[in-house]
Amino acid sequence: MKRTFLALVVVATSALLLTARAEEGADKPKADPATAFAKIDANSDGSMTKEEFVASPRGQKDPEKAAKKFTKMDADANGSVSLDEFKASAVKKDKKDDKAANDGGGSDE
Repeated sequence: MKRTFLALVVVATSALLLTARAEEGADKPKADPATAFAKIDANSDGSMTKEEFVASPRGQKDPEKAAKKFTKMDADANGSVSLDEFKASAVKKDKKDDKAANDGGGSDE
């Protein structure tokens, strides 16, 4: 009887902790695209080059993937990403993440 009770307490506590952690992630505010853009735009000229993007902390994790991501963001293929292009890519990523969450899968970016 004591073992059964102890097992139930452990299961209930685990469930509460997992629920609390899931809620923490859901409440995490999204990064402001303009702020992120300003941090990456090293020379503050209002456009982001592939070199600046790959040199960013995120780009340094996987430079090859960052270069591909940059090419996708550069909608007009002029070799630089404007704030509007950067924001548009953030909206696409949010929609992709929302779809993945609703489908029960994760995002690959």
